[in-house]
Amino acid sequence: MKKKVVLAFSGGLDTSFCCIYLTKDLDLEVHSVIVNTGGFSKEELKQIEEKAYSLGVTSHHAVDAVKGYYDSCLKYLVFGNVLKNNTYPLSVSAERVTQATAIANYAKEIDADFVAHGSTGAGNDQVRFDMIFNILIPKVGIITPIRDLKLSREAEIEYLHKHGIEINAEKAKYSINKGIWGTSVGGKETLSSKGMLPEEAWPTQMTKSEPENLELEFIKGELVGVNAKKFNHPSEAIQALQEIAAPFGVGRDIHVGDTIIGIKGRVGFEAAAPMVIIKAHHALEKHTLTKWQLSWKDQLSMFYGNWMHEGQFHDPIMRDIEAFLQNTQKTVNGKVFVQLLPYRFLIIGIESENDLMSSKFGSYGEMNEGYTGDDVKGFSKIFGNQVSIWHKVNEGINDD
Repeated sequence: MKKKVVLAFSGGLDTSFCCIYLTKDLDLEVHSVIVNTGGFSKEELKQIEEKAYSLGVTSHHAVDAVKGYYDSCLKYLVFGNVLKNNTYPLSVSAERVTQATAIANYAKEIDADFVAHGSTGAGNDQVRFDMIFNILIPKVGIITPIRDLKLSREAEIEYLHKHGIEINAEKAKYSINKGIWGTSVGGKETLSSKGMLPEEAWPTQMTKSEPENLELEFIKGELVGVNAKKFNHPSEAIQALQEIAAPFGVGRDIHVGDTIIGIKGRVGFEAAAPMVIIKAHHALEKHTLTKWQLSWKDQLSMFYGNWMHEGQFHDPIMRDIEAFLQNTQKTVNGKVFVQLLPYRFLIIGIESENDLMSSKFGSYGEMNEGYTGDDVKGFSKIFGNQVSIWHKVNEGINDD
């Protein structure tokens, strides 16, 4: 009986090579699986399934992970207002964690002997996939044909031609990875330290130019409504917002980051809905959370985003931070008003019953209802008391 291998399959050149190589050269029973995190339509998933069977797989399975991706991962990125290097909403890195986890679970479900992926030896994905497989399915062997054989694109194409598989040899000018939390775009402009992607490289073209007002509703930190329309699940609200905002060309940028393996890289991305959501959510939090809630959230969220980026989703510290983030969202309720414009957006303001800027307690720069001027005089002396004592005891110590 042949041994089983679960192959992470996208339908591209690398995973097409893997299908034939695993079947013909390694004599394995190949079970391909694709994990949809919001980047594929039903038609595209059908085409990928047909391609997998044409390449000789024993079975093909599609995992619908959109809602699970949000519930286990994305909502905490929103709660934490996570932007890697203050720029990037983890469009791909968080997605890979979800995909690797789903593939590992499927390998357990069908009692596979091996799991395989088409990563090369150059980027982050090889580490994310290998590490999560080692954690979740330690007794299952890992096969990485492209990395292990050190294959060039041309060698892969030649190999497939020998096995009667025709592949379009023309490499696309831009590599694109699409998901619900954004689309990455790589091309010649991102291979060096200088260069911006041209307009035609962006997957969504700018077709809206007239300003448009948005109303976003959050309940306990989660987006539940867009322009007064309520959704059954926040993932649906994200997709609806993406349809509205993306044609303005908002959420485009180039991220410069440190890879897990120690090199720096640049990648373009468009993430209209994620960027609008994060900035709107943060604006609502600034009105509804205390300064120390905001301060500690910033620190823990930065760690959470970095650890997620490096594939360490299954570290128990992540569950601890998620519990903290979840608890902070009890009062993050209300509406955020946004104006969309070509290539940018503005946060106009918020409305919330939990707004700590309530006029019942006074207005900034004017009279306050909660204390008197004499109260402030006394507080100021006490608040600076220890520093005042230090200066009196150590007078002249800084004169050197």
